[in-house]
Amino acid sequence: MSEIRKDPVPIGLGALACGAGLGGATITLAQVLVKLLQGRLDAARYREAAADPLLAGLLAGVAVAALFGGRRSAQLENLWQSGVIAVLAAVGALLVGFLAAVADRFLGLSGLVLWGALSITVGVAGSRWAIAGSGEPGAGSGKA
Repeated sequence: MSEIRKDPVPIGLGALACGAGLGGATITLAQVLVKLLQGRLDAARYREAAADPLLAGLLAGVAVAALFGGRRSAQLENLWQSGVIAVLAAVGALLVGFLAAVADRFLGLSGLVLWGALSITVGVAGSRWAIAGSGEPGAGSGKA
């Protein structure tokens, strides 16, 4: 029987992209929610309607990034590397969220939605790359 070959580079980079992309999409979703609430409510009623959805989305995005970064890098043999990838994915999600705010400033709500869709695309592509690098039979082929 042949030995399963794992390639740590696509596993690590794919897990990093997966975590940063999906975590950044979560933060971007919170920014879209805040933008929609601010458009519908006046400033006095906005605080009553939602305590702070941006902070909740930020914390959720960091948690999603660390979870997916750690989960997709679990195939690595070294636990330390998996933990570092999870932390870097969380930092990457914060960066993606910051760039979403820049996209909102220049392009408005449509730019924010487009940035969120791009973040999800990067997250899914990174996940597929990490799975393909794991060397499991049928990994990355789309067949279950």
